[in-house]
Amino acid sequence: MTTTKTGTTVVLPSLGENVTEATITRWLKTPGDHIEQDEPLLEVATDKIDTEIPSPASGTVLEIIATEDAVVEVGGALAVLSAQGSDTQDTPAAPAQATPTPAPTAATPAPARVPVSNPTTPEAAALPSAGDRVEKLPRIRRTIAQRMLESLQTSAQLTTVVEVDVTAIARLRSREKDAFLGRTGVKLSFLPFFVAAATEALAHHPVINSSLDTDCTEVTYHGAVHLGIAVDSDKGLMVPVIRHADGMRISDLAHTITGVADSVRTGTIRPDDLSGGTFTITNTGSRGALFDTPIINQPQSAILGIGTVVERLVPTRGDGGALQINVKSMAYLSLSYDHRIVDGADAARYLTTVRQRLEDGFDHSELQ
Repeated sequence: MTTTKTGTTVVLPSLGENVTEATITRWLKTPGDHIEQDEPLLEVATDKIDTEIPSPASGTVLEIIATEDAVVEVGGALAVLSAQGSDTQDTPAAPAQATPTPAPTAATPAPARVPVSNPTTPEAAALPSAGDRVEKLPRIRRTIAQRMLESLQTSAQLTTVVEVDVTAIARLRSREKDAFLGRTGVKLSFLPFFVAAATEALAHHPVINSSLDTDCTEVTYHGAVHLGIAVDSDKGLMVPVIRHADGMRISDLAHTITGVADSVRTGTIRPDDLSGGTFTITNTGSRGALFDTPIINQPQSAILGIGTVVERLVPTRGDGGALQINVKSMAYLSLSYDHRIVDGADAARYLTTVRQRLEDGFDHSELQ
């Protein structure tokens, strides 16, 4: 912010350690509007997050320098506000919008379709028709699209799926969830148990918590688990990172997961909280999916997908070998991994360790 006799220049503030620029997505004020200090002035989008920029001072908007869709570097000028205490009656009126030139009334005939000689060639895109709605893709959605495509083009991705019996956890959760909510203030879902088992297993299978360099010449085995948790929001998918998740108890994980999810959905997540992950978990089961084949969050080597927990009739053999049919709480775990560094056997061994930890169950003391 720079203040002169004529006004205050609002600049793009720092939005995080690795953020150098942002795209102006929407102005919340127009020239002539009064604004209070810390009141939201505009919305911006980066490759990590969408956020609001508050006004650094009270005053009247004199001029908007960076228009919507403009890309501005950190420190770049955004707008000019009237100097504090100045007479707002001298504020110029908002500039009139230019009247668009009417389109020609004569219809332009559609070009004749040229026969395609090569049958492996994709069909042309469908022409717009009545009822179609065309919207500009939000910056965060464009970023997600770009990164997902780059991830698939960067690494050789494969997915392995196992089924796990979480009946013991379901019973513990049913007994303890009310007391847990009263003690911690957060709900006890299945997710913290899955996260605890998944992060514990990484210590025994370090290749799953690793990163391969771009030349495929060196691999980094991370000493700590900085866990990315995929969170769905109205603005798109974000992956906040929980630092040192491998050292957290169930109660710590439940509280932290709820906190980062709320910060994403309320738009208060910081850009620095969306980077530095070493391993990612996506809980698609929260929306009812049995399992999926998630895409790796580069430069990580793996991502674990958790399916929904469902009750099913499962045949088992008793001690005497007799066949028994019991109701079990079952779920699928799917691990997508970079086959350049992780083999199928590595993935299977890791998932087996996670499954064994979950089927062994947790006890009351681990919820404290």
